[in-house]
Amino acid sequence: MPKVLVPLAQGCEEVEAVTIIDLLRRAKIEVISAGLDDKPVTASRGVSLIADTTLDEALKQEFDMIVLPGGMPGMTHLKNDPRIIALLQKMARDGKYTCAICAAPAVLAEAGLLAGKSATSFPGFVDKMNLPDTAYKNDPVVKDGKVITSRGPGTAMDFTLELIEVLAGKAQRDEVEAGLQRPGKF
Repeated sequence: MPKVLVPLAQGCEEVEAVTIIDLLRRAKIEVISAGLDDKPVTASRGVSLIADTTLDEALKQEFDMIVLPGGMPGMTHLKNDPRIIALLQKMARDGKYTCAICAAPAVLAEAGLLAGKSATSFPGFVDKMNLPDTAYKNDPVVKDGKVITSRGPGTAMDFTLELIEVLAGKAQRDEVEAGLQRPGKF
């Protein structure tokens, strides 16, 4: 069974974090949410989230994918955490998936993972970073090899369904999506 790490930083975007965790678990994918510390996470709109574990504990495990929720100042906390940057770089070297939504693709850029890639983000982040080797797209979800990025809370379902498809196949994606009853999708 694939195993996914979702780091939760103070000020993360709650719609993205919860959607990612929920839909991956619906697909029977093992998800570990990890706080950067041992405190409850207060998301960007004041919602309290309790992570499964701390990042330090999660780093003792191996993962097939890391998914970074966006939100501010959550993205800044992720970007400034050397453990996150080192893990992203290690996972990329190991051929694992590195994924981010909203402002968080900027963390992938900070780790050097967007060079030579196509990517998207919430407007004003990756597109404003002066990354000459990155092809910025306005698509809701952009997959370039093992890097998957998305634009924001409104694209969180499409983003996570893409993650399900790459980890568990189209049939599993279709099964999860059917249960969501999205207009025009069933």
